Amino acid sequence: MASGVATTPEFTYEPSPWIDFFAAHEPLPLQGSLEWITNRADELKEDIRVLLSTRKNTTERMFLLDTLQHLGIDYHFEEQINMVLRQILESEISNSNLHEVSLRFRLLREQGHWVSPDVFNKFRSEDGSFIRDIMNDTKGLLSLYNATHLLVHGKKTLEEAMDFSRHHLKLLSGSLKFPLDKQVQQALCTPLPRTNKRVEMMHYIIEYEQEDHTLILLELAKLDFNLQQHVHLKELKAVTRWWKDFSGCIRLSFIRDRVVEGFTWASVLFYDTGFEFVRSIITKMIVLITTLDDIYDNHATLEDCRKLNEAIQRWNHSAVSILPKYLKKFYMEMLTTFQNIEVEMPININYYIAHLKRAVQNNVMGYLHEAEWSHQNHKPSFVDHVKLTSLNIGVPAICVSMMTCMNDQMMKPALDWAASVPDVIIAVGKISRFMNDIGAFERRKCKGDLPSTVERYISEHCVTSEVAITRIDALMEEEWMTLNQARFKNHALLPALQQFICLAISTTFFYGNRNDVYTHSTHIGCTIESLFIKPI
Repeated sequence: MASGVATTPEFTYEPSPWIDFFAAHEPLPLQGSLEWITNRADELKEDIRVLLSTRKNTTERMFLLDTLQHLGIDYHFEEQINMVLRQILESEISNSNLHEVSLRFRLLREQGHWVSPDVFNKFRSEDGSFIRDIMNDTKGLLSLYNATHLLVHGKKTLEEAMDFSRHHLKLLSGSLKFPLDKQVQQALCTPLPRTNKRVEMMHYIIEYEQEDHTLILLELAKLDFNLQQHVHLKELKAVTRWWKDFSGCIRLSFIRDRVVEGFTWASVLFYDTGFEFVRSIITKMIVLITTLDDIYDNHATLEDCRKLNEAIQRWNHSAVSILPKYLKKFYMEMLTTFQNIEVEMPININYYIAHLKRAVQNNVMGYLHEAEWSHQNHKPSFVDHVKLTSLNIGVPAICVSMMTCMNDQMMKPALDWAASVPDVIIAVGKISRFMNDIGAFERRKCKGDLPSTVERYISEHCVTSEVAITRIDALMEEEWMTLNQARFKNHALLPALQQFICLAISTTFFYGNRNDVYTHSTHIGCTIESLFIKPI
């Protein structure tokens, strides 16, 4: 999403294929009563707790934890998993193979436990190169490749390991069998630490069933997924009807109808059935930011931009009088949406909504700044462009809305931290901005608003688009390192940080592989069907 002032004929987007469908869709009944599914899931969870407590071997515990994460059911066992992680951290791995060492490294680093990259020195020869014995160890190389994506600034040895494992996985990829061949292809496309968990579990449940599997894990994963899908579909129907009422009232023909895509984004971030309110507020923030973006980007004059910014900074009903006629209903509906969020806020969530209002106000001030640049034909430096547009993409507001998931003890420090827009949120914003601009690069060529970061880099450095994208990819890697490094700095805020990292990861689903499937959502039709319509 990029903002400016429309200087070309009004830009139009493809209509959403989903809104009318989900507004009227009646879900199929669950395979079994809700009471039976809940009781059966509780029985399976107890069996798995026993399994976690009885696995004494460190390697077995790691493999079990890895499987729980792949299947997306690890959130049921947080207390037991924290205990397992402490045991893994304290265990010796001197006799372990490459797969085991790499898995331990990844599992611990992802949860904020520092592990030195020196653990991989045992797989290097005296001259520092990797030993030949591991060059055909596909599972070990795959595990190493995934682990190296948790590197931090200044650790060149992990960059070397990443290049080495990527090279040999590509050499081996043509001779592998299912499911290892698919796992290698997926990792080379998007490594596991950057793969969205909800999407990963859909694929892995099918793969796991065809492997040597533990039946109780597979059964719980299927029951859990189908129950979540049933709940999500009801919520999607409700939020779709909200959007039909909202968009029908404001009547802006030039905006994107992306409420289904917005809810998809919210549900891949928070899929646990207990996060209904979190999904609702994130969805509404995503579509409100998208609408504001399209107003500034595609239709508003500079004077309209200024007036809308002034009204949003004032944030009261009387400010509607300064707005042009076509924006009055949108403004009033936006204020009503925030009022309804406050009313609907569960009593057990001690959330200070003023932070969210301020985040939206800051976002709109950024849009106006871009509009001024565009109107003046100002060409900011690439650095200045990134500094502004990485915040205007909406990440700070989404991060603030995500904090409604925090428990009462964590709520205030997490919310205050998110509202301060720390370096980690700026890093998430840069990743989102770069991925968005790369994914939308071809589409944006016909637009007349402020150039994207890719276009700005091409102009400033006089390079081709491919060179610009390659260099911006390298800048993105720096931001991933910033996020990885943050895991080891402030353990008290780690739960909030993990949510910010999840938001960065979710951008790979919507903007990865040089696509923009948020705007062009027909490309994720099969995924939307699998997430919300087709039970496993």
